[in-house]
Amino acid sequence: MIQLIELLAVISSATFGVLLARRSKLDFVGVFSLALMVAFGGGTLRDLFLDRHPLFWIKHAHYPVIVFVLALVTSFIPRLPASVSKVLYFPDALGLGLFSIVGADYALASGTSWFIAALLGVVTGTFGGVIGDVVCNEVPSLFRSAPLYATCSFVGCWLYILSEPIPISEPLRLVAAISAVVILRLSAIHWNIRLPEFQED
Repeated sequence: MIQLIELLAVISSATFGVLLARRSKLDFVGVFSLALMVAFGGGTLRDLFLDRHPLFWIKHAHYPVIVFVLALVTSFIPRLPASVSKVLYFPDALGLGLFSIVGADYALASGTSWFIAALLGVVTGTFGGVIGDVVCNEVPSLFRSAPLYATCSFVGCWLYILSEPIPISEPLRLVAAISAVVILRLSAIHWNIRLPEFQED
């Protein structure tokens, strides 16, 4: 189940990276590179922190191939509609939910504390997007006043962790936690829910 979720996370995040790159008018090399960074950035950091080798996308060699095919197929589309910016939110939210819970699960399996597992879930879910924003010369939404992002991931990770003693099936726990992250993220975007900013007097 975790492997399936990780595969879906790679596809969702790579799709977000491809759309982000196309919006920034990058060529094929740029599209492929950005999609790789977004899809594998957070998980790579998680694996390095947990000393997991080989890195998840090297162990599963078909992951980079999937990203390559996504980038190649979209390169045949000469022009994307202006509304692509709105479409970006959906693969972004889905990738956030999928990768966050996978990251928390791997951290728990490595013997970390609950709090560290939640943090590594957030790292897995968000840092691919951070790298993508930096490459596109944008201030990452993780570090500025923007609709809730890391908070959604953090809440979902804790929901997954704390639901472990509840007598429900593992697939149901995973789906519930992932759905919570996705719904929270899309709701935050729709209603522009943000954390308060710290301002100087």
